[in-house]
Amino acid sequence: MGKIIFYEGRNFQGRHWECNTDCMDTFRHFNCCNSIRVSGGHWVAYEKPFYMGYQYILGPGEYPDYHSWMGFNNCVRSCQMLSPYRGSYKMRIYNRPDLMGNMMEFSDDCPNVYDRFRYSDIYSCNILEGFWIFYEHPNYKGRQYFLRPGEYRACGDWGCHNPMVGSFRRIRTLM
Repeated sequence: MGKIIFYEGRNFQGRHWECNTDCMDTFRHFNCCNSIRVSGGHWVAYEKPFYMGYQYILGPGEYPDYHSWMGFNNCVRSCQMLSPYRGSYKMRIYNRPDLMGNMMEFSDDCPNVYDRFRYSDIYSCNILEGFWIFYEHPNYKGRQYFLRPGEYRACGDWGCHNPMVGSFRRIRTLM
């Protein structure tokens, strides 16, 4: 069973709230979030209610301040637990919207999209199997975007405002 604990203070200090299921609005539980403990499962924390805004993918471990989970601020307003996944991974990325243009298929992590794809812009993708994370910059840095299986015909479909993707990796949620 997964569990995530949100703390108002850094280094796990101050008021806290334990969660073991999806929550679309955390506001009534805490005012700000400066540290997090994940004691089971993988989670996506969102900056805004209703699973909107910046996304932070968190695996088991301790995050003593918002910089440690690559947060842009101390605001977490919703969260979802990821279901365990034991299958294979496959996705297709495209350099044009609507699954058009040059296509490459991946089944593994990619620390630098430009080195492998020769494009830094991914306008659309089709997640065929598994859960994936897109990162704004190479080497798994910058804003994170969580993708479930399905078609994403434009970068806005995964919450991005521009098509620049620097790296991506699979989310392994084995328990």
